Amino acid sequence: MEAQLQRRLLDRSRSGLELTRSGAKLFGAIAGPLDKVSAGYAAVSGGDDSKRITINTVPSFAASWLVPRLGSFTEAHPDIAIAIETDTRVVDLAADPVDLVIRHGLGRWDGLTCHWLMAPELVVVASPKLLAKGLPIATLGDCLRYPLIHDIERRDWHLLCEALRTKSAVTDAGPAYADDHLLVRAAVAGQGLALVSTAYANSEIEAGRLVTPLDIRWPTKFAYYLVGAPKTFRRAAVKRFKDWILSEAKCESEK
Repeated sequence: MEAQLQRRLLDRSRSGLELTRSGAKLFGAIAGPLDKVSAGYAAVSGGDDSKRITINTVPSFAASWLVPRLGSFTEAHPDIAIAIETDTRVVDLAADPVDLVIRHGLGRWDGLTCHWLMAPELVVVASPKLLAKGLPIATLGDCLRYPLIHDIERRDWHLLCEALRTKSAVTDAGPAYADDHLLVRAAVAGQGLALVSTAYANSEIEAGRLVTPLDIRWPTKFAYYLVGAPKTFRRAAVKRFKDWILSEAKCESEK
């Protein structure tokens, strides 16, 4: 279509695909007819896509927080079908069959609407044997002189430094893992310093296999966010889910 129109319609960014000015103009012209086609298909097939919500998030958040609470939403809204997908890839909300994503970051995704959910405190953990070989740690900058263990997207250390306005450079060298449990195991093995939730590290800390060398005042903007396209949040079913998850997150934060 771009070749036929001789116009660029999409630009690729870190958050996925974004419409150019020409793309937005074209989408505005065809969105209404496409919505009518979708509604007609739903009427014929007997389904209602507006009451189906597909949510993508990372496995650890789904398992430890979202899934155990989802039953209360289903009980309150039995007419809304929720599907949970778990992976760590960058989801393209303009092209992938996903309505909402829940992601950890600073809440800046261009062209998308973000709702702050919670800022669970992560801790810096390391093997005491590893720390015995290096210099004392008093600041975040001191941590960066050690080998680092990364989340699979290699973003958490960068985002933490940005949130705390630390100017020290973060190296992307070192192993990366998609699951918090694996991050903990790697830290126990002495592969480097890791940023993990206390929920996953407590048992190893209590056993003395890990220590927390730095006490950080956690930045609240480094958090989990509910993210979606602005038009998605205008759907009645999505609004109900948004209100529910924000309420659940508020209760969690007040504990």
